[in-house]
Amino acid sequence: MMPATRKKLLKRALPDRSQALRRGVQLAFLLLNVWICAQFYLFVRYYETGGAGIHATRPPGVEGWLPIASLMNLKVLLASGRMPALHPAGMFLLLAFLAISWIFRKSFCGWLCPIGTISEYLWRLGRQTFGRNFRLPRKLDIGLRSLKYLLLALFFYAVGSMSVPAIHAFLEGPYGVVDDVKMLNFFRFLGLTGGIVLALLAVASVFVQNFWCRFLCPYGALMGLASLASPVRIRRDTSLCIDCGKCTKSCPSALPVDRLISIASVECTGCLQCVASCPAAGALFLSAPRRRRVPAWAVAAGIAGLFLGVTTYARLTHNWRTDLPERVYFELIPHANEFEHPR
Repeated sequence: MMPATRKKLLKRALPDRSQALRRGVQLAFLLLNVWICAQFYLFVRYYETGGAGIHATRPPGVEGWLPIASLMNLKVLLASGRMPALHPAGMFLLLAFLAISWIFRKSFCGWLCPIGTISEYLWRLGRQTFGRNFRLPRKLDIGLRSLKYLLLALFFYAVGSMSVPAIHAFLEGPYGVVDDVKMLNFFRFLGLTGGIVLALLAVASVFVQNFWCRFLCPYGALMGLASLASPVRIRRDTSLCIDCGKCTKSCPSALPVDRLISIASVECTGCLQCVASCPAAGALFLSAPRRRRVPAWAVAAGIAGLFLGVTTYARLTHNWRTDLPERVYFELIPHANEFEHPR
């Protein structure tokens, strides 16, 4: 490798727009989730008040927040070949996010996930306020990162150990029907312990980049495993690299980009922040097979196409909505917190 002092810096002819594009996608998906949450709240209140509130239909997109039920339905589909009748949208959303992370690395986390978006703004707030974010010692960082894979393994064990009839019994029982309502009620009636935990996670995210995503999120761990087979990855052209180290400093996953030729880590979210920070034209890029360069707009278009394609297929095949009689909701929703998890 040529010494950095002898390399000629070729600056970009045009400014990098990848982060503005990514933030636009993040904001659009965050607003979509805010709309889903608002509609779901109105739906729940209508049945809680015995029909006295504003009538709103149940938004199927809320099932994206039910990853365990989605895994259960996916197991039923693979084991029996039958589409689920309850919470089918969650399964299709899971498949869409897995496809996105498989093709464009763990881009669900870096481009779509609303929790990831909030987490990113929290650590940016910390950097602006205190001038820096903190990185944990390497051994502690590796140990904590293993927690999300441990949680994922426990979820896989729980779902994997259930038979198809047991999954049907769970999802079709009172608890399974209103598990989305119970999730909403957790945040509506947040207790002291839950409030303290959320506050600690928020504070930790201000000081440590993507604290929840990096160390604790099992959903992100699953997306990372899917990304291992991704055909695209960040590549570094050593003949153009000036060894400034800006790519490594900008990486929210703390990957040593400036010391690698190809980034294949499960921690890479495909956010392209390293590419955007690189001052040397062409030195760092997202690469498809045969070193074909993948522009940021192609990533955004691919993510949107996969998301819309999978969800549209589910709608057209009538496997998107959970259709239950209104009397079931009138009977169960007002008493959602009374139902205990079946053991």
